[in-house]
Amino acid sequence: MTSVVQFYPLILHTINGVFAQIKAPSDIPTDLLQFIKTLEESNTLWTAEEEFFLIQLFIALLLVFSIIYVSFRDWRQSVKLVFFVLVIDGALRKWLLPQASEFIYFLKDLILLGAYFRYYIFPRGEDRYPIQNNFINIFIIISAGWCIFQAFNPNLGSPLVGLLGLKSYLFYIPLIWMMPRLFRSQQELYIFLRNHLFLLIPVGILGIVQFFSPINSPINQYIPGRNEPIATFGFAGTRNVRITGTFSYLNSYQGYLAACFGLLIPQLSIKQDQIWRILTYTEIFLTILNSFMTGSRTPVIAEILFILGYFSIRALRQPEKTFLWLGRLLPFLAVAASLSLIAFRPVVEAFWVRVSSNTDLAERIASGFIGPFSFLTYTGLDGFGAGATHAGAGSLRLALGLPWGTPLPVEVEPEMGRVALELGPIGFILWYGMRVAIIFALWRTFTRLKRLYLRDLALAGFLIHGILFINQMVYHNSFGWYYWFYTGLVFLLPQLERIENWREEQYYLQQYNTQYRTDSPYR
Repeated sequence: MTSVVQFYPLILHTINGVFAQIKAPSDIPTDLLQFIKTLEESNTLWTAEEEFFLIQLFIALLLVFSIIYVSFRDWRQSVKLVFFVLVIDGALRKWLLPQASEFIYFLKDLILLGAYFRYYIFPRGEDRYPIQNNFINIFIIISAGWCIFQAFNPNLGSPLVGLLGLKSYLFYIPLIWMMPRLFRSQQELYIFLRNHLFLLIPVGILGIVQFFSPINSPINQYIPGRNEPIATFGFAGTRNVRITGTFSYLNSYQGYLAACFGLLIPQLSIKQDQIWRILTYTEIFLTILNSFMTGSRTPVIAEILFILGYFSIRALRQPEKTFLWLGRLLPFLAVAASLSLIAFRPVVEAFWVRVSSNTDLAERIASGFIGPFSFLTYTGLDGFGAGATHAGAGSLRLALGLPWGTPLPVEVEPEMGRVALELGPIGFILWYGMRVAIIFALWRTFTRLKRLYLRDLALAGFLIHGILFINQMVYHNSFGWYYWFYTGLVFLLPQLERIENWREEQYYLQQYNTQYRTDSPYR
């Protein structure tokens, strides 16, 4: 292939020749001509490595702007597409395009960025949901303001690291004010969730295949080049892997399973075709089974607590309907239990041995709540800046030659501790005060709604937010997205109920007027 470098002098001569054909010399910018002549006379050309880098950069920028432009054209479909990309991006990074792993990681964010531009900046006359002056919005805006302030913390060494942290803290928040315009009816919301949750079937089947495949099977690999060991149930008496499904890592998959379980159960409260009812039960079974196969206690405990809380609260409000509905679940529970004990007995045994051999659950939960307060001695009234504990902060500093900033005094894994280090005590109180306010807002939404399906979705959001309160959200690739989707239910569900009530009212008025005109003696 002919090198681009060979055409470099020819391109300069061609440009110079074009300018020479212009009859009016005054039309030619003097500075531009001088710049071209300087380049033409220079003997320094790009090396092959520099040329290749520039080509890569050009292609990357072209892809970025193309993705943003396509998503800009239809913001509703773009936001819905993000849910699909979230599920498959790990498969793309692990098996199909590992060389483009970093770009694919940000793919959903680029799609969402285009949707943000269209909805917030160039709405073209489309009605936008008003951001009202209520307590939940006030908490969110104040917390976001403190995060922005901490992005410029001198301890970070560079504001670019702070921008990386802001992406994790704030990038998905605008979704919550788009949701009342994203879905225009209860049926549209139901169909979207139904189709999205259907992905649990192929993903869940893949998880089963992973569990029973050898550890060195390509289907069980993580992202190539990371040199990370494959997690197994080894100490539990088996070499079966802890599955990741289509996700890049185990942590991302368990967050996805817990979030989707909360959306699955309310699907049972709406009238469905027989085939979709069976598929919903299948999705519930595969979600629970895959949660055991991850070997992680978080999704399993979350699902148990969710079921207990969901049916207990429903029984307090509608005891007769709840117990009747539970009676219909008995055949499914019997089939699921039989399959688990017969076909998937190794899964249950491996998980039980793993859980019973660890006695630190209570200690880890307690440290999640109490641990952050011990960091006050390190931070004082200030923190180390948003993004200080981000896993990609070191790579960003190396790639761009940024200052390393103030070293962290301690390594922290639980997210509450990381937030305390990054935002300081003031930011910690604001951030988790906001999360508590969102939980109360979801509960209030649940108590005010009348339509069963919408009310159950609000209850699911309340339980997921409460149960996973100390779980990772800011730096969680999958659960962070679902967290803000659940938060958006505060604004979406009352809007949908008003729409459904209005449509129902119009239907009855139409029926009444039709009957009146038909029966009237004056017609």
